[in-house]
Amino acid sequence: MRYEAVRVSLGRRFAALMLDWLSCYFIVTAVSGGIGAAVPNRPFYVLGLFFTQIFMLSWLQGASLGHRIFGIRIVRYVDGGPINARQAFIRSALLVTIVFAITFDEEGRGLHERFSKTILIRN
Repeated sequence: MRYEAVRVSLGRRFAALMLDWLSCYFIVTAVSGGIGAAVPNRPFYVLGLFFTQIFMLSWLQGASLGHRIFGIRIVRYVDGGPINARQAFIRSALLVTIVFAITFDEEGRGLHERFSKTILIRN
């Protein structure tokens, strides 16, 4: 059995992802001395913050900052309930690889959603 819901367009997914990524980039840049500052490994700090933000907000609130702004949320694929920490971790870990985030199945779900048994729906 699977949860039937309104699917989220690729445009909304991408916009939410970009907003989440940019928010992490700006936070790391502000904390590390600004755009011109020579900070080794800044991209890794951004990636680490991005993973942490996506994992924590997905698990605890069912939506990242970008998801909330674009009116989407994460639920379990089977029954539409809230996701657990394991699902949030799998989803977040695969999402940071980006390749998984842009690879979709016949139902329009990213591979990170299939492996974590979740789906994005519109509010």
